[in-house]
Amino acid sequence: MHAFGRDCGARTLAPRAPADLQYHGDAELAEGLIDLAVNVRHAPMPQWLAEPIAASLRDLARYPDSTAARAAVAARHARPPEEVLLTAGAAQAFGLIAHGLPRTVASVVHPQFTEPEVALRAAGHRVHRTILPAETGYQLDPALVPDDAAVVCVGNPTNPTSVLHPATAIAGLAYPGRVLVVDEAFIDTVPGEPESLAGRRHLPGLVIVRSFTKTWGLAGLRIGYLLGPADLVEAFAAVQSRWPVATPALVAAVACASPAAVAAEREIAERLAADRAHLLDRLRDVPQVTVVGRPASSFVLLRVAGGLRVRAALRDKGFAVRRCDTFPGLGGDWLRVAVRDTATTDAFITALSAALGGE
Repeated sequence: MHAFGRDCGARTLAPRAPADLQYHGDAELAEGLIDLAVNVRHAPMPQWLAEPIAASLRDLARYPDSTAARAAVAARHARPPEEVLLTAGAAQAFGLIAHGLPRTVASVVHPQFTEPEVALRAAGHRVHRTILPAETGYQLDPALVPDDAAVVCVGNPTNPTSVLHPATAIAGLAYPGRVLVVDEAFIDTVPGEPESLAGRRHLPGLVIVRSFTKTWGLAGLRIGYLLGPADLVEAFAAVQSRWPVATPALVAAVACASPAAVAAEREIAERLAADRAHLLDRLRDVPQVTVVGRPASSFVLLRVAGGLRVRAALRDKGFAVRRCDTFPGLGGDWLRVAVRDTATTDAFITALSAALGGE
């Protein structure tokens, strides 16, 4: 069994996470706005996915059975099913991890998706923030992570920076007695997933969190999963409710884990890379804006003076972008923008230039 670090004593009410950590991109949306705030692909659902989901609605009188979906995900990653846990979206996985481990000292590498810290705080863990500096493009420096952190959480590629960290750098954070949680919810947006650690079964304490919702536009269906050593998976499953994933989501998992779907993901990721290159090229025409780091995913992080004012001006022009002052390590001068098709990007650049010019 894994050692999880020292329990922090008798259970007490944990302080609530700061209110800013509860803010997410969907809060930016409103009727009539073009969505550049939520990092979910908007393309129509393919028939090979839509048809089994629709067919599953005829079988809702039966309780969900996750056996086939768990086996499909396990086969996708060449793991035994005992190393897979299906979850109601990747966000639920962080809660299971936090509540499935004895309370200890955790380090969350920021800027990143805030749900891991929210979950750890709610479960009573002592949370240390490891803030990566902007000067290095928010690249991971393992030396910044405290040695006494028994749980470490890092995203790859990281939301909201879009930075893809080398697998070797992340793997260097793993050692016996530590649980290393890597949020790979956006790794399928990177062609070939070269820096994924999902195949590193024997790296001590490694837990991978992944999602089907981003590429396949399934945010409303809530389907994700985690991969890890069987004993950790068992501990997380013990705090999960019965039948946590609905039948339509389980059917979607089977379809999305298939070899054909994995091949399609790679093609989508390659097209996304071309669309991202177009966005980055057009942003060079806007001198007041700096692209932060080296974007590798379906969104880019921008630094612009008066970002919150610019965000409001963009809303007036019909575009929703993600404010980033709610991410530890960032502030009001950062905005996150989703990668969309070239026509949408061109319209956004026109609106952004006007917003910066006060028009």
